[in-house]
Amino acid sequence: MTSARRPGPALLALTALGVVYGDIGTSPLYAIQVVFSIDHGLVQLNRADVYGSISLMFWSIVMVVCVKYLGFITRADNDGEGGILALAHLTRQGLRPGSRRYGLVMILGVIGAALFYGDSLLTPSISVLSAVEGIEVALPSLSHVVLAIGVVIIVALFAVQHLGTEKVGRSFGPIMVVWFVTLAALGIGQIAAHPSILGALSPHHAVLFILDHPLISFVASGAIVLVITGTEALYADMGHFGRPAITTAWFGVVFPALTLNYLGQGAMILNHPETVGNPFFQMAPAWGRIPLVVLSTAATVIASQAVISGVYSVSRQAERLGYLPRLTVRQTSAHTGGQIYVPAVNWLVFGGVLALMLTFRESSRLATAYGVAVTATFLLTTALFCVYAASALGWKRWQVVLAGGVFGLIELAFFSANVTKVLHGGWLPILVALVLTTVMLTWRRGVVLVTARRRKLEGPLVEYLGSDDVVNVTRVPGSAVFLHPSKETVPLALRENVQFNQVLHENDVIVTTRSLNVPHVEDSDRVTIDHLASEYDRITHVQLDYGFSDAQDVPAGLAVAVERHGVALNLATATYFISRINLRISNRPGMVRWRKRIVQGLAQNAARPSDYFHLPIDRTVLMGAEVNF
Repeated sequence: MTSARRPGPALLALTALGVVYGDIGTSPLYAIQVVFSIDHGLVQLNRADVYGSISLMFWSIVMVVCVKYLGFITRADNDGEGGILALAHLTRQGLRPGSRRYGLVMILGVIGAALFYGDSLLTPSISVLSAVEGIEVALPSLSHVVLAIGVVIIVALFAVQHLGTEKVGRSFGPIMVVWFVTLAALGIGQIAAHPSILGALSPHHAVLFILDHPLISFVASGAIVLVITGTEALYADMGHFGRPAITTAWFGVVFPALTLNYLGQGAMILNHPETVGNPFFQMAPAWGRIPLVVLSTAATVIASQAVISGVYSVSRQAERLGYLPRLTVRQTSAHTGGQIYVPAVNWLVFGGVLALMLTFRESSRLATAYGVAVTATFLLTTALFCVYAASALGWKRWQVVLAGGVFGLIELAFFSANVTKVLHGGWLPILVALVLTTVMLTWRRGVVLVTARRRKLEGPLVEYLGSDDVVNVTRVPGSAVFLHPSKETVPLALRENVQFNQVLHENDVIVTTRSLNVPHVEDSDRVTIDHLASEYDRITHVQLDYGFSDAQDVPAGLAVAVERHGVALNLATATYFISRINLRISNRPGMVRWRKRIVQGLAQNAARPSDYFHLPIDRTVLMGAEVNF
């Protein structure tokens, strides 16, 4: 097995900068503005409140992003993949199957993934609108076209996703370098004029703000959390670039630039309170505001890319773990398995984002819905990591309690503050998460029920091949290929062919495909042969192994089996048989009818096997079997 050459660390870090950090990197556009607009000025424009707010922002970033995620969470990768589902899968591996925690862990992972989907609808909407609204500062006469411009940008962004995150990231990377340099430059200009603002980095200002104004600081934390939105996307996108590139980009570029900009905004609103309405754009000189609007718009498009790429990864993980049906997944990189494009997910997210933009119309209204899903995901990630650290990493109890207590208390405070937004738009991500959690858990349960029923219909393969029905059946000229998930049971298409057509082909091959966690599998390693019941019955099992950047081209894999392993098969005339399972809802126990209808609908809309496995349409036969469940 070999892997294609990966790009160098610098290029990977640049590409990560263009995909991973768009969301958290554009928070300066609206975070401070929202903090000081709560209840029309609940947080005062005095030294104590400004220093306290900036200090809370800085230390929130330090504790959640630097320490928790980059220090601990990103080290928990599932064969290079990140995200809450990957963490849940890793955690479950260290638990006893059948235990209460074993089942609960995956449920928490599914809920976290569903919350991430809700976040993936909000982030592009609020990011793009907040940037385009800069036009209202630079050119007030064009304020009526803000929404239309935002919609056009979103349409263009989702339309280019098929190019892949590598190409998109390489295009976005240089733009984000300019963006972060601009953030730093704007901040340095204000800090140079008012260097005392550097004192806000001291944690004692955050502590005093909380102690002196407990209620105000609690309400403010619902907006302060905006500075760490996008952190979960950082973890979910890890499979695209790897932990080293993500860490390098953060500490080398993103973190310093964000810190300088937040300090600069704090200095400006403290000395020029009239700029609090839109402090980010007010930091720029008048001549630079139009270019800054253009740059910030580009940056918010990139912010959207962070969650879009993340939701692709989460969707594929959900499919592999059995919580979603087979998806059409297109590999977009020859060297990084996480760089994928999922058309169905892309257009579903696009529809949701467009609906939100046209409904809420302003970023300030969307901000009320933001934060609930993010903070809930933070809490779930912390809970899962604590279980993982205890069961798999061998942490002592006091270490688990300390980590869980510190991170959990911070995130619980953020979550509690955001719960107050539920009636003002925060219900939206909760509703999305509730629906998707129901769908994923329903599909998982349905797969268990259908698989059990299907196994009864299929029966043991080796036993069946030795039966009189097969031994004495008439053989017809030609070759038949039966696609089947394993070699343990009989492909239903094979059984139906014997039962109803009373024939088998002269040569029959049962094919199982397997995905490995390497970029490529050489032809010499691709094929594993098993003659099953007998070497002479002309029924052979072929396992085809593929890397994550290999197309699962079954005819091409079988050509290797014929050439290198002497499998008796005429590829030019071979007929491919696929077992198509028609699900019929019955009164059997195990699931209520409305959930069975969900399973039935998802199964009918799963990706077509003939497309997925590159089968010739004119020689592919679907043989259906009905399964009551």
